[in-house]
Amino acid sequence: MDQTNSSVVTEFVLVGLTQSLGMQFLLFLLFSTFYVGIILGNLFIVFTVISDSHLHSPMYILLANLSLIDLGLSSTTVPRMISDLFSDCKTISFHNCMIQMFFIHVTGGVEMVLLIAIAYDRYTAICKPLHYLTIMNPQMCMLLVVAAWITGVTHAVFQFAFVINLPFCGPNNVGSFYCDFPRVIKLACIDNYGLEFVVTANSGFLSTGTFFLLVVSYIFILVTVRQHSSKDLSKAFFTLSTHITVVFLFFLPCMFLYVWPFPTKSLDTFLAIVDFAVTPVLNPAIYTLRNRDMKVEMRRLSRQVISSREMT
Repeated sequence: MDQTNSSVVTEFVLVGLTQSLGMQFLLFLLFSTFYVGIILGNLFIVFTVISDSHLHSPMYILLANLSLIDLGLSSTTVPRMISDLFSDCKTISFHNCMIQMFFIHVTGGVEMVLLIAIAYDRYTAICKPLHYLTIMNPQMCMLLVVAAWITGVTHAVFQFAFVINLPFCGPNNVGSFYCDFPRVIKLACIDNYGLEFVVTANSGFLSTGTFFLLVVSYIFILVTVRQHSSKDLSKAFFTLSTHITVVFLFFLPCMFLYVWPFPTKSLDTFLAIVDFAVTPVLNPAIYTLRNRDMKVEMRRLSRQVISSREMT
């Protein structure tokens, strides 16, 4: 991960969210609360799934992996965003900037494929319930998780390979509160319009293609259920509404950030915050508050923890 000889930029300048001291304190409390919720909520889901054998089914294993990825995605930017609120010198080293971009796209790519895997799991459970255990066996579940990681790493490496050897010798203001490939490429000392298009199109194609694939799959599930029984349609929609909510919360900001041809700094900042801070804290609430089995097991685990503390 060494810089090329022609690169003289050793650090990049990040942009603060606000200059108002009052807003800084408000955002500090807000993002700190969100991040604590992200850590506790997602880790609680992971520990609940691991500790209870009744939840060792494909759906809950995929949800546990999604929780880990949400925690990782948020951790790439939110702690730095919180610490920079009161910092006068909002800079990030060249290497840390590269590392941040790499892990943002690894975790983002993994989450996209995991959401597809969850949609496939729900399709199998709703449309082919008699064959669910045969289709969604442990081997298939592991294959989907491995495929998600391979896709995420491949996507990030593809982006990273184009950027790491670019010469940076001039402006170093990223223009955002975090590093991302399209913004960093613009700072290179060479004509990079074609490279910028390739890198942006790669992320845009992945997010847009995955979004439409998920929307079509959910529509297909609802149509299939309606053909068999109109009474089950509301039940199926209630089950899928949580997943549809997550899909829209995660993918719409991604598509605006990478596909929308008229970027606006304030809108881009807001959408990035939604992806990094809001969606990861909502996912545990969306999945647990709407899932009876998960709520039962989480209450049981909570009682065990409380009773063990009282005994000590």
